[in-house]
Parts: sequence; structure tokens; C-alpha cells
Amino acid sequence: MASLRDIRKRIASVKNTQKITNAMKMVAAAKLRRAEESIKAARPFADKMRDVLMSLAARVNPGVHPMLTMVPPQKALLIEITADRGLCGAFNVNLNRRAEAFVKEMKSKGIQVDLINVGRKGNDYFRRRQVTIVERFVNVMNKVNFELAGQVLDVATEKFVSGEYQEVYLLYNSFRTAVTQVSTLRRLLPVAPEEGTKRRREYLYEPSEEELLEEILPRYVQVQVFTGLLDSVASEHGARMTAMEAATSNADEMIHKLTLKANRMRQESITTELMEIVGGAEALKG
Repeated sequence: MASLRDIRKRIASVKNTQKITNAMKMVAAAKLRRAEESIKAARPFADKMRDVLMSLAARVNPGVHPMLTMVPPQKALLIEITADRGLCGAFNVNLNRRAEAFVKEMKSKGIQVDLINVGRKGNDYFRRRQVTIVERFVNVMNKVNFELAGQVLDVATEKFVSGEYQEVYLLYNSFRTAVTQVSTLRRLLPVAPEEGTKRRREYLYEPSEEELLEEILPRYVQVQVFTGLLDSVASEHGARMTAMEAATSNADEMIHKLTLKANRMRQESITTELMEIVGGAEALKG
């Protein structure tokens, strides 16, 4: 049974841990504010670009650009965006499970799925499994920018256009609120018009639609990857803030329980000593 000294040492240890988790929560909250501003600023541009491109793609022959060409898939490439660090609850676990389930689902259809891992946690998870990792980008999530999205996409686009892969997917956590992140899987390539696109607003194009596609399509897909990266960063900070807040609250509860236990043991010790003194006094009287 733990002694009173052991319990007091444990209380001190939990208090030190609580200071760390509380500090991590505040750091994550500060980073979350900046990340949330970034993703909110990027989404309107990404949405408008999607509107223009979907309208354009619906009006042209898919054969005019390789990024529009659809063929029966035999191999697919999955870009998985995870965090470089842990201590963010189920953030990485949920993504890795979703990716693994997707690989198995596609395999059941006769489609092989290989990975591009962005973030250390996804790479660490899949390098110990029978999944081919085509490219990895680790220790990059603290410096997400448009250039990083371009580097990731260059690898995927090269392999897609060459015909090595017939589909490219993106998996990431979409940021909703600090406590809500939604695991999101979307197909990047080939780009296909969404249902109902033809009923959207018509645009006048200059120069030709084919020339515009040559310029807009690569940029559009890069923007989708970039917003996915920004979403993932904001989601990570939100998940870490929530996890550290829960850890701080749990530490409070543990300290309370340990303090009650220590007080109970101290009272029992005092009571025992008093009984021994009284017993000794009664023995002397006798």
C-alpha cells in the first residue's frame, strides 16, 4: 500500500504534468486562431475557382486535357495528410484507420492503392504495413505554404499523367470547430464536373476554353491540396487544444482524489497515534 509520502509525491508529479498540459493548451489555442484565419481566408478563393472550373469542365470534351480523362482504374494514389506530432487525441488515429479502410475497400475492387504521406504520423503508421509509400513529406506541417502543396502535387500529377495511376485521392481532416474535425476523402484526379454543374452560371472565356484549362486545372488541383493542408493544420491545433484541456481537467480530478486519500491517511495516522497515547496512559494508571 502506498505511503503518505508516496501519495504526496504523486500529487506533486500530477501538478507538474498539469502545468505542462495547460501550457500546451494555451499554445495550441494561439496557433489555432492563426490557422483558422488562414483557412477562412483561403476557402472563398478555392470555392470560386471550383465554380469556374466545374462550369468550364462541363462544357468541354474530357479528352482535351489529361487531367480530365477518365479510364477504368487499376491503380490509385492516395495523398494522406496527418500531423508530424502526437498529443492531439484521435486526430492521427482516425485518419490512418480511414486510409487503411480505403486501401482495403479499393483492393476488394481489384484496385491497388499506393500512398503519398504528408506528415510523420501517417508515414510511421504505414511504413510498418504492406502498403507502398511512393513519396513522403515529414516535418513539414509547421511550415505549410502554397509551394509545399505544389511539391506534393507535382509527384501525384506526374504519375497520373504518365498513366501509372488512373486516380488520385486526398484524405485530410476538415476543420469545422475547435472540437469538430471531419475526416474527408475526395478525388482530386481526374477532375470531373459535379452533378448539377451545367445549371450553374455561364461564363465568357478569353482565350479559348482549352487554353484556360491548361492553365487553370493544375492550379485548381494545387489549391485543393493547399486548402486540405490548411484544414489539417487548423484541425490538428483544435484537436490538440481539446486533448490538452481534457488532460488538464483530468489532472484536476486526480489531484482532488489523491488529496482526499492523503487527508484520510493522515487522519487515520493521527487517530492511531492518539489511541496509542490513550492506551499507554491507561496502562500507566493501571
